[in-house]
Amino acid sequence: MDSSPDKNLVSDLKKSFMAHLKYSLVKDKFSASKLDQYLSIALTVRDHLVEKWVATQEAYYVNNVKKVYYMSMEYLIGRSLTHNMINLDLQNECRQTIRELGHNLEELEEMDVEPGLGNGGLGRLAVCFMESLATLGMPAQGYGIRYEFGIFHQKIQNGYQTERVDNWLRRGNPWEIPRPQEIYSIKFYGHVKQVTKGDGREVYSWVDTHDDVMAMAYDIPVPGYKNGTVNNLRLWGARSTRELDFKDFNAGDYLGAVWSKQETETISKVLYPNDTPAEGKTLRLKQEYFFVSASLQDIVRQYKKNNFNLLNFPEKVAIQLNDTHPALAIPELMRIMVDQEGLKWEEAWELTVNTMSYTNHTILPEALEKWPVKLFGALLPRHLQIVYEINYRFLKKVAKLFPNDLNRLRRMSIVEEEPQKSVCMANLAIVGSHRVNGVSELHSEIVRSQIFKDFHEMFPNRFINITNGISQRHWLKACNPELTGLITKHIGDRWISKLDDLKQLQPLINNQKFCKQWRQAKHTNKINLTGYIAATLGITVNPDSLFDVQIKRIHEYKRQLLNILHTIALFNRIKNAPKKKHLARTLIFSGKAAPGYYNAKLIIKLITSVADKVNNDADVRDRLKVIFLPNYSVSIAEKIIPAADLSEQISTAGMEASGTGNMKLALNGALTIGTLDGANIEIRQEVGNENFYRFGLTADEVQKFRNDGYDPKEYYLKDPELKQVLDMVQEGFFSPEDPKLFCPIMDSLIKYGDYYMVLADFKSYCDTQKQIELDYQNEKLWTQKTILNASAMGRFSGDRAITEYVEEIWKIKPVPEAFSLLAP
Repeated sequence: MDSSPDKNLVSDLKKSFMAHLKYSLVKDKFSASKLDQYLSIALTVRDHLVEKWVATQEAYYVNNVKKVYYMSMEYLIGRSLTHNMINLDLQNECRQTIRELGHNLEELEEMDVEPGLGNGGLGRLAVCFMESLATLGMPAQGYGIRYEFGIFHQKIQNGYQTERVDNWLRRGNPWEIPRPQEIYSIKFYGHVKQVTKGDGREVYSWVDTHDDVMAMAYDIPVPGYKNGTVNNLRLWGARSTRELDFKDFNAGDYLGAVWSKQETETISKVLYPNDTPAEGKTLRLKQEYFFVSASLQDIVRQYKKNNFNLLNFPEKVAIQLNDTHPALAIPELMRIMVDQEGLKWEEAWELTVNTMSYTNHTILPEALEKWPVKLFGALLPRHLQIVYEINYRFLKKVAKLFPNDLNRLRRMSIVEEEPQKSVCMANLAIVGSHRVNGVSELHSEIVRSQIFKDFHEMFPNRFINITNGISQRHWLKACNPELTGLITKHIGDRWISKLDDLKQLQPLINNQKFCKQWRQAKHTNKINLTGYIAATLGITVNPDSLFDVQIKRIHEYKRQLLNILHTIALFNRIKNAPKKKHLARTLIFSGKAAPGYYNAKLIIKLITSVADKVNNDADVRDRLKVIFLPNYSVSIAEKIIPAADLSEQISTAGMEASGTGNMKLALNGALTIGTLDGANIEIRQEVGNENFYRFGLTADEVQKFRNDGYDPKEYYLKDPELKQVLDMVQEGFFSPEDPKLFCPIMDSLIKYGDYYMVLADFKSYCDTQKQIELDYQNEKLWTQKTILNASAMGRFSGDRAITEYVEEIWKIKPVPEAFSLLAP
């Protein structure tokens, strides 16, 4: 259990709080607003970070350690105040400090900044990994972009998703340190000048560039759990190389005077601009190059401060490419080493491959980035030359190993000729890395045997699996204090660092008192969530109902559609037998659809339309409710996950790389209904088949259906319940104002082949849900299942995943208590 607050530390914290209020914010206790109070406690906590932060970085430098540099386009940080207090072991003292000053810490925590630096699992994984690296004392630094407006703020208007600017920086960010002295020039366009030296060497210069931009660093501390290590997350903001054009300004053209400056700085404005139009594609490619170029310039500068021989670069530097977005790092490092540092091509290529490693997060073709050669060459002419040279040398090796196999050469080429000549970034990432990992056992097998089969045959030792993991400090201790307190009371707190210790809960499944307290913890969390739903949406939810949760990005392969079709079936069952006893169930959805993804946005509209009908039906009352919580974020997930009874992990088998929401929900005691997809398979192995509600086709069966021909109309005609549900959608029952509104959804299911196998899996899904209803009504059985479920989640700690990266790929060593190495 948490110890009582240290009185001396509380006294110091109060002095620091009041000093920041006066000297940092220029306020007194009478004029200070809630925002001022929040900023004062944030800056007070940051002070405790800074000492360890500076000492950690100094220890890395003094010891000349090998570091891993984690490159990710997304970091879904969430709110930092709570997690920093926990990892610094200051939470009790801060709470007591704020109480003695007459304020409420929980209210101030709600005001904490939630940076708009990510969209979903990719960005949240990066943050969990950064936290685990610090907790394990590993020398590491993250790199990303400081998006000023994030992805977007989602509003639901008349049932439709609308996008608003997410101005998350409007109140500042007390956790970041601007570094105006850490600034790098990023070039675009221009052309390549080739010169032959007297010794016959060809030297290339990238000249006459324009639209150049400066990348300025902003640093965010990432503390480990109670170990003194504070690593660095460095985000790049775009700054124009030009200031005001005073010629235009003095002539009265005020807009023109600042236009070029503003246009240049759009690079770091928004996460994932819509890349459907040409301008969006250009901006997206600019973002990716801006990010990797600044990061690599910074990495090389850091290396050269302590090392002189560039040929030893991989002995001190490991670079992890988090998906294909940072794959430009490969030709950029080659450009730096060959053009700027004067290394021979062969030397530069060897060190590049030995430095880089690549995590593949998806098998979806649209997510395996491809850039038109015309755009790529115009924007990055020298890099296109380097890519061509890499490809030429690589294909020579392929041809030698697999002679007379032109189709293989075509499949493996980094430059794709049809349907449009393009640079295939996933191929580039594989060729330029010494390790390629998938993120679950099934995903890694699909990568090896299907998606990149040719590459695996050529590089059999290059491909490995490292299943994703999450931070238990964040996703249990911080977000679920009720369950945390109960667990710690019975097994101690070592599980916070060693998640396998949760296995000690298993003998307690027959302890009636413990089981009652376990249920009470869940019920308290459900009460809290019902309050949030009522305050946000004005809807009253039955806290005794089954909380059935699907929270993730809205995408057809994740099959929110299957879930809402089943919800319509539940609605019909109640309407057909209103006097019969029905299990009370609350369906909770949350997630964003990409602004240009029409079908996903229409699925949101269907969910909200079903909600309007169900939630206002007199026969249904509190037996069925449908909730769509807008603007899904880390802080919203922290409210939903502890309250969830059932975790919906129902993607089409073979399409979800891993998932981490499945891990977070299971760790908090929610049982999973899921396909054998991604990390679901490994979760099922750990928790036991009897504690996992499996349904639907396997990945192999899905592939066989697609190969052999699949007629979804047969399922529609043979299943009366399914037919009734689809007919209601088709005939406008949920959209009387526009009966044809949902026809595109129906067409995707019936006319265009139901690519995501919604109808094929519908009956299996419904049957499995019936079993869930029976089990949920058996209070003792359900409680035991949830305890066993949570107790088996040790394998899914981010600490385990990072340990595997360290051993299998990065070969770095921990620097425990880094700050203490420099203590006098």
